[in-house]
Amino acid sequence: MSPDAPVAPGTLDYGKLFAARLHAARVRPYLATALFALHPVESHRVPTMGVDRYWRCYVSPAFVARTPVEELAGVWVHEVSHLLRDHHGRSDRLARERGLTGPAQRLRMNVAADCEINDDVYGDGLARPAWVIDPGSLGLRSGELMEDYLLNFRLGSTTQLTAWLDCGSGADGLDREWELGPEGAHGLSDQERDAIRFRVAHGITGRPGTATRGWRRWAEEAFHPPQAWRELLGAALRSAASGAGAGQDYTYGRPSRRAAGIPRVVLPSLRAKPPRVCVVVDTSASVSDAELGSALLEVAAISQALGGRRDLVSVLSCDASAGLVHSLCRGEGIPLMGGGGTDLREGFAKALAARPRPDVVVVLTDGQTPWPSTRPSCRTVVGLFPRAGGVSSWDENNPDRVPVDTAPPWARVVEIGSSSRGR
Repeated sequence: MSPDAPVAPGTLDYGKLFAARLHAARVRPYLATALFALHPVESHRVPTMGVDRYWRCYVSPAFVARTPVEELAGVWVHEVSHLLRDHHGRSDRLARERGLTGPAQRLRMNVAADCEINDDVYGDGLARPAWVIDPGSLGLRSGELMEDYLLNFRLGSTTQLTAWLDCGSGADGLDREWELGPEGAHGLSDQERDAIRFRVAHGITGRPGTATRGWRRWAEEAFHPPQAWRELLGAALRSAASGAGAGQDYTYGRPSRRAAGIPRVVLPSLRAKPPRVCVVVDTSASVSDAELGSALLEVAAISQALGGRRDLVSVLSCDASAGLVHSLCRGEGIPLMGGGGTDLREGFAKALAARPRPDVVVVLTDGQTPWPSTRPSCRTVVGLFPRAGGVSSWDENNPDRVPVDTAPPWARVVEIGSSSRGR
C-alpha cells in the first residue's frame, strides 16, 4: 500500500506505518533485522504503540494517523529497543527480587526502561516527540540502566502525565488484556528471539562507530552476558568435585560386578564418596579486610554446595608462607593470619600435603602471586578478587609473579565481582 493511498477513518494506515519502519531501518541499519521481525497488530486498546514479549507490535490507528512519519520511525526504534534489551525479563527479575507488585510498580519499570533507551534513541534522523520521557525530564543522569533509574524516582507530580504510558508487556513484563499471549499468531519462539538479538549485536560490533554508546554496551553484553559470580563459583566447584577421579575410592564393602568372571577372587568396587575441599585464602597485604570477610562467606557457601558437610571442608591462610590447615567448624572461628607478601605455591604445597588429602583445592586471591609451575595433582578452582586496571605483567623484585590476566591454564577461574565472568 502506498503511503499516499486513502485510508478509511478508524483503520490502520499500514502504508504510513511501514514507511516509518523503513525510515527507521535506514537511519539505524544495525536495528533493521529486529525492526522487520516485529509483526504489527492493529489494536484500538493500546494508547500509542506497544509490544509483547513474543515480538508482536500493537498499533493504535488513531496514533498512526496523527503522528508524522519521522516521529513514528522513532517509536518503532523505541519499541524494538524494549525487546532487544530484555526489559520484560529484567522487570520480572526485579519484581521477584524487590517484591514490586501491581500496575503502579510496573508503570515505574516502564518509565525506567524508557529512560534507559530514550537518551540515545533520538537525533541523527529520528525526530523526538514532545511527550517523550527521558532521564532529563525526571532530573536524572543519562547513560544509566533501567535498574539504576528505578531506584532514583517515585511516581508523583513529575510523573503524573505518564499514567497513559503503556508500551506493553515487552517493556515491563506485565501481560495486557489486549495482547494475544503465547498461543496467539505470529509470535516468535525463544530461539528466534535469541537469533535476532545475536544478529543485531553482531551488526553493531562488526561496524564500530555507527551505533551509540548505549547500543555498543548492549552488544558487548549480548555476546558476553554477565553472570552471577557466586553461581559460577558454585558451578565450578560442583564440576571439579564431580569430575573423574574426584571423590572416588575402592571398597570391599560391595564387591565388583566383574568378580563373577573370576571365581574365588574378591574384587573391590569403585564407589563415590563426598569430595574433600581445601580452601586456600590469600591473606597478603594486598587483600583488604572486606575481601577477607567475603572469603569467609564463600567458605560457608562452599560448605553448602557440598550439602552442608562442614567436616569435608578445610581452610588455610597463606601470604608468603602457609599457615595451619583448619577443619571448618564455623566461619567465625577460622583464623586468617598474614599481612606480608604473597606466594601461593606454599599454600598449594601445604594443602596437598594435608591428610586426608583434598579432592579439590579452591583458592581465593587477588592473583598477585606466583603460581605452581605444574598442574597440581587435584582439581583446582581459583576465585579472583577484582583489581582496577589489572596487574602489571612484570615485577623486577619478583620475576616469578604471574598477573591476573594470565591466571594458570590448569585452573577453573571465576572473577569475584557483581558482573564477573568465568573462564
